Amino acid sequence: MQKIIEAEKSDLFDVLAYVAFATAPQTRARRAEKATVGAHLQFTGKQQAFVDFVLAQYVEQGVEELDTDKLSPLLKLRYRNAMADALSDLGSAAQIRQVFVGFQRYLYQG
Repeated sequence: MQKIIEAEKSDLFDVLAYVAFATAPQTRARRAEKATVGAHLQFTGKQQAFVDFVLAQYVEQGVEELDTDKLSPLLKLRYRNAMADALSDLGSAAQIRQVFVGFQRYLYQG
């Protein structure tokens, strides 16, 4: 379906919105740009850097990168398996999860 409407760089959400409401699909890159603005108002500098990293992965790989099962692999990739550094930069495991889940609301806000 994404290929048919020329939205390969968009999320399934955008494809379905196009089909249901004739809404022009947004690219993942555009969604990431908008999410960056909101996230930078909410999180600390190091948390923002992690959000930027996750958004870059989202743009390149797709929405699957935002699944909570991907949090640990993304942290390992970003911090080169140094989880102590991740905890030092981002806070407790609960805080890291809150950052990871928290910024995602900005991706789909009007």
